[in-house]
Amino acid sequence: QVQLVESGGGLVQAGGSLRLSCTASSGTFSRYIMAWFRQAPGKEREFVTAITWSGGRTYYADFVKGRFTISRDNAKNTVLLQMNSLKPEDTAVYYCAAKMYGSSSSNREEEYNYWGQGTQVTVSS
Repeated sequence: QVQLVESGGGLVQAGGSLRLSCTASSGTFSRYIMAWFRQAPGKEREFVTAITWSGGRTYYADFVKGRFTISRDNAKNTVLLQMNSLKPEDTAVYYCAAKMYGSSSSNREEEYNYWGQGTQVTVSS
């Protein structure tokens, strides 16, 4: 069982930056593929980015490429999402997710077993 707790959301103006953090309770954190998803009001939850166990490979949705960066620190059981050049359309609840099995390149949310409670990101125009 893995418990995930996100932090770092908030209100920011367009063009600004935020850094989200997700801390896991599991001592086997390094075995999990970690990802961020988001859900905007009235929309389905969508994949944002994922990172492999070692952090050696990362995957991004097209709409965040070049703006967002995912990273992890296995010694601290933490995954980070650095968000730059934020746009109003990035406004959403951002969720941290973890899975132990499956392809790290898959963006299917049903493959992820563990989820955080979400953190709100609001980007004003």
